[in-house]
Amino acid sequence: MCALGGAGCRARKREGDAATPIGRWRLRAVFYRADRLPRPRTGLPVRALRPLDGWCDAVGDRNYNRWVRHPYPASAEKLWRSDSLYDLIVILDHNACPRIQGHGSAIFLHVAEAGYRPTAGCIALQRPHLLRLLARLGRASRVLVRAPAVKKRPE
Repeated sequence: MCALGGAGCRARKREGDAATPIGRWRLRAVFYRADRLPRPRTGLPVRALRPLDGWCDAVGDRNYNRWVRHPYPASAEKLWRSDSLYDLIVILDHNACPRIQGHGSAIFLHVAEAGYRPTAGCIALQRPHLLRLLARLGRASRVLVRAPAVKKRPE
């Protein structure tokens, strides 16, 4: 089980639409809060988060959909949070190469809220499940997000 964007899944992702993008995404790197959990076991590149880490979500900014350091002059999400949602983040390559302004930023795999509340477009799992999954992932791994199946009405 996982949580997805509150607006469901969409093939045409747009900044701020609360949808999880449909597609097959590489896992680029793992960030984690070293003050809250040990370094995760995984075949992916791993880096400890720092208090000033951020992710630019400002359409039109030269660092749109990239890691930045706070304070940042444009809009940028803070990755060092007081809640536990970003204690463990897997950076997905959605809209990474090429980056297209306005096509969505900060699409991560991260820790789910209690009750699997919808995300702003990310994919979220309970921390133990995410850690177990990370132990099985490597550089060749991909995340596949499909459109939901459409049920046919009886004729």
